[in-house]
Amino acid sequence: MYTANGGPILPDEVSTLVVQPVTSASVATQTATVVMTGSHTFRIPRVTEDPTAAWVAEGAEITPDDMTLDEIEVTPAKVAGLTIISRELADDSDPSAHTVIGEGLARDIARKVDAAFFGALAAPAPSGLGALAGTTPVAAGTAFADLDPFAEAMSEAEQLGATLTAFVANPADALTLAQLKDATGSNRPLLGVDPSQPTRRTIFGVPLYVSPDVTAGTVWGYDRSKVWVVMRDDAKIEVDRSVFFTSDRVAIKATMRVGFAFPHPATVVEITTGE
Repeated sequence: MYTANGGPILPDEVSTLVVQPVTSASVATQTATVVMTGSHTFRIPRVTEDPTAAWVAEGAEITPDDMTLDEIEVTPAKVAGLTIISRELADDSDPSAHTVIGEGLARDIARKVDAAFFGALAAPAPSGLGALAGTTPVAAGTAFADLDPFAEAMSEAEQLGATLTAFVANPADALTLAQLKDATGSNRPLLGVDPSQPTRRTIFGVPLYVSPDVTAGTVWGYDRSKVWVVMRDDAKIEVDRSVFFTSDRVAIKATMRVGFAFPHPATVVEITTGE
């Protein structure tokens, strides 16, 4: 980037423009539980078996029982962006333009986070929903024709003690669902709306989010409390004025470390269309 590309930028001021923009732009962080950690590995305790209770007579001994615990270890992986600008653009700073680099890097980092969260990317990217084993499948037929599969998904989750807090669909599937009508010959959409946010669509009261990183023909449903995004709290912007010394340019690097955890995979519902 050079001065001809737009207004000047002060790179030293963009360090606060990474974490918050990423969490606001990423669908994954909007719909999951976000945890900040300063540790290399974050451990999430998980109950695999509850202690057993029983009815007892008055004065009778109560049989003790222990719960069974294990833990999930999450090691956040690094996602990074690098931008190179001229020294003139860096030095001739205008406060009204200083957000450009931070916003651009944050947007792309958010896209990379969502691609990993909803996909099955190879290492070093963290493993996402696309690679998650043990999810609950719900078949929606050859195409989305009504909302019955979503009612089934909610019921499946409730049987496991979860309450779905989000559905996430590909834009093409979200459009198909938005075009469903509540009756033949009616122009009234079948999807509900959130009165507090009229532009947000809901299915049986559950918000419907849209992400191009969700595979077309698949809609994910999950409980926020059982889907985690773990972020290292050392996200940073680094500015180096020496690496491109001979061309008088400045390197600006943004890095974050992000990982995912799914303590109870069965509560994640995968609604799919197809044969």
